[in-house]
Amino acid sequence: MHDLTFPLRWRIALLAPALAVFLAFWLLPMVALVQVSANGHLVAAYRALLTDARYMRSLAATVALSAAVTAATLVLSVICGLLLARRHFPGRRTLVALLTFPLAFPGVVVGFMVIMLAGRQGLIGALALRLTGERWVFAYSMAGLFLGYLYFSIPRVIVTVMASATQLDASLEEAARSLGASPWRIMRDVILPALAPGLVASGAICFATAMGAFGTAFTLATDIDVLPMTIYTEFTLNANMATAAGLSIVLGFVTWAVLNVARSVAGSAVAVTA
Repeated sequence: MHDLTFPLRWRIALLAPALAVFLAFWLLPMVALVQVSANGHLVAAYRALLTDARYMRSLAATVALSAAVTAATLVLSVICGLLLARRHFPGRRTLVALLTFPLAFPGVVVGFMVIMLAGRQGLIGALALRLTGERWVFAYSMAGLFLGYLYFSIPRVIVTVMASATQLDASLEEAARSLGASPWRIMRDVILPALAPGLVASGAICFATAMGAFGTAFTLATDIDVLPMTIYTEFTLNANMATAAGLSIVLGFVTWAVLNVARSVAGSAVAVTA
């Protein structure tokens, strides 16, 4: 009897910290948000949020921006990641370090970098003024936010692509090449399916990060209407805690749904490639 209870005690001891973190940092805050957002009328409160045109436009803009950032990040990261994983050239380590360096930057710093690049006194505007006679300024719009999100999303996916690329079976590519497959066909039928689980997982993380990112949006928020900024405005300027809490739940639910779908797709991709 003693031998059976001893491992059980260890399991409880090991699970206790994880359970405490789950309760303190997820379950209790979520319950509090739901209570605040419901304000005694759960169904009516969320019906009002989901039928408000302004909030839904903000949600749609956030989802569209996050999806565009994710798609662009995956394309660029696959190209760069495969190149860096398979080619060795002088300065390769330095280039990898520079590409992953944005991981150390908070969102506010990324926002200031976008302003220095595409702001009213930015480099792109100065070059455009010389070449076309017109100053291009897009740092304070959705295009600027897209650029900022792309900047800090690419390093996360490149690391995954490089790690996955080193595990690819080169004999499969050689076999396809010997059968007359073109480089594009090899990429489509051999390389991308093998990378699919990692791409789906890293793409989901990229999407979730873009959905909830606040620092960059706050720095650039002039003509930007994304849900984190809407939540901030409702909470601070309008003192509307119920709406802010409700929109936070909506944002979290949409992000969770995408992550859940990605987890299912990633599992299916693993089964297919196996």
